[in-house]
Amino acid sequence: MENREPLLHVEHLCKRFPVESGVFGRGAKRYVHAVDDISFDIYPGETFGLVGESGCGKSTTGRCIMRLIEPTSGTVIFDGQDVSQLKGKDLKKMRHDMQYIFQDPYASLNPRMTIGEIVSEPLVIHGEMTDKAERMDHVRHLLDIVGLNPEHINRYPHEFSGGQRQRVGIARAFALRPKLIICDEPVSALDVSIQAQVLNLLKDLQAEFGTAYLFIAHDLSVVQHISDRVAVMYLGNLMEYSDWKTLYDEPHHPYTQSLLSAVPVPDPDVQHSRKRIILPGDPPSPIDPPSGCRFHTRCPIAQKQCSETKPELREVCPGHFCACHCAAVNPIKETSIEL
Repeated sequence: MENREPLLHVEHLCKRFPVESGVFGRGAKRYVHAVDDISFDIYPGETFGLVGESGCGKSTTGRCIMRLIEPTSGTVIFDGQDVSQLKGKDLKKMRHDMQYIFQDPYASLNPRMTIGEIVSEPLVIHGEMTDKAERMDHVRHLLDIVGLNPEHINRYPHEFSGGQRQRVGIARAFALRPKLIICDEPVSALDVSIQAQVLNLLKDLQAEFGTAYLFIAHDLSVVQHISDRVAVMYLGNLMEYSDWKTLYDEPHHPYTQSLLSAVPVPDPDVQHSRKRIILPGDPPSPIDPPSGCRFHTRCPIAQKQCSETKPELREVCPGHFCACHCAAVNPIKETSIEL
């Protein structure tokens, strides 16, 4: 896969949000370090999972890539174009090929628009299918593909359940047949039974249209079923990434191991043999992140160098990258981590 040209290339992406400090904001300006120097590639037709705790910067990463918010620095190359340099018609054209599925199916749909108007809106904005009858036929086809009744085209969002609304959001994202869709926790607000249906739908649509996904989630068990590669994020930094099987079977980073220790395993013997890793304390504030490795304040195997030097994201074995001073070819076993 590495010999192919990536569809999306993210390099040294950073996003800082200014916050007021002092009386009436007259003190020294401080920043929330939401995303801090991350790099990765996504190839055509693959699913790249991005996981981590709430507040680690996953959604901010997706919004920066899409230019819904402006990145502070870094480079985002999509389909050979520098996204940060695009303006006007060029930016609009880029968004034709890169769409977004939002986390909240309740807030992401306009309550004053019918389902037909919502799904057809991208077609109207980008000037495709100017004939209304043809456009509505296409919308009915999309609703049928995502498992909704095409006859409900004139209904409003409040007449649908959460899972059905998320299917509407998926139909809208696929209306233009994009090359990449950023899925921002698309199943986190849904019941577990509905999550499986939506995940299977996304996999079926990917197989049919060849769309690439950036799949953002906080649940490693969800990401496992849909991703080709998985990256683990903590406090604005990438800790580790690899193909999903290697990451799940041989995690090198202590943070990845702690996340995986909470993932249920179908085999009771394997689940019983696993040691649950409970990290002490809470994640540090992104306004004042710790020096060196961001994870060292909660890491059970941290050494002196971890607080002094930030570890580079290095290749510990073919295709497996890890940002940890203690990472080795043989991963640190869960049973060796004592609190």
